[in-house]
Amino acid sequence: MHIQVVKSKIHRVTVTGADLNYIGSITIDEALMEASNIIEGEKVQIVNINNGERLETYAIKGPRNTGEITLNGPAARKVHRGDIVIIISYASMDFEEAKNFKPSLVFPNEKDNSLT
Repeated sequence: MHIQVVKSKIHRVTVTGADLNYIGSITIDEALMEASNIIEGEKVQIVNINNGERLETYAIKGPRNTGEITLNGPAARKVHRGDIVIIISYASMDFEEAKNFKPSLVFPNEKDNSLT
């Protein structure tokens, strides 16, 4: 039996932009992606703390150490600059394997999305 478990989480980051005219996705600072073990193109869930919206999209790399968190395309209608979001990715794995799996959890500074 396989189950879905949290693989990666960037907890409480501030949205720095919303670009409705981009083709889609979420742009995430490359340093945050590496720290959380999220790769480019990976499916992620976005949970907006400010309005309760939940949506799925895919991650693309933003410039390293800029703190960029930009929702692109239709997802831009679900967030506003300054909103606090949680970014989560999941993995499917065997039930027994999942019991010992440790997700990559990142808790950035909400003011500038930095890792320090």
